[in-house]
Amino acid sequence: MTDKNTQSADAAAEKELEGVPEHMKEDASEATDSADAKIATLEDALATAHQEVLYAQAETQNVRRRMEKEAQDARAYAATGFARDVLSVSDNLARALEAIPAEMRESESMKPLVIGLEATGRELDSVFAKNGITRIAAMGMPLDPNQHQAMVEIPSADAEPGTIVAEMQAGYMIKDRLLRPALVGVAKAPE
Repeated sequence: MTDKNTQSADAAAEKELEGVPEHMKEDASEATDSADAKIATLEDALATAHQEVLYAQAETQNVRRRMEKEAQDARAYAATGFARDVLSVSDNLARALEAIPAEMRESESMKPLVIGLEATGRELDSVFAKNGITRIAAMGMPLDPNQHQAMVEIPSADAEPGTIVAEMQAGYMIKDRLLRPALVGVAKAPE
């Protein structure tokens, strides 16, 4: 309120109290003060309750977001354990193909077996790609401890120290998470 409004309200209140005994005016003043104190207390309580409701709503929203993220991650990474198990099957298939000597690959009796194993490997790679499982690049790359696990240091004059020069086991990612690190040999300066 402006000062004029306050003054006119005070004047109106004094006019209403004309003729009222003084002790009654004091009682009315005390009652007004008591009512003002109760109103102030209630306003504080209301403000506190309002603030608590806002905090509760914010916390509820945070919990909802966190639960949605956890559910999304659970759907995206549910196959992680299964994928790790299937990687060993893929590794064994690749080892089997590598173990077949070149002369046996050309043999008419072994050729259908080799073709079938290679097709199975391609199908397995296709299934991995559909499910967001990708092979980690290793050979010739600098060692990245987030994706590679150095197993051995190999003296090399050709490669810069810290560069991967051998891959013992392929590493894989599932979407943006590490599924299995690549086991690698890293170049070091020759002695």
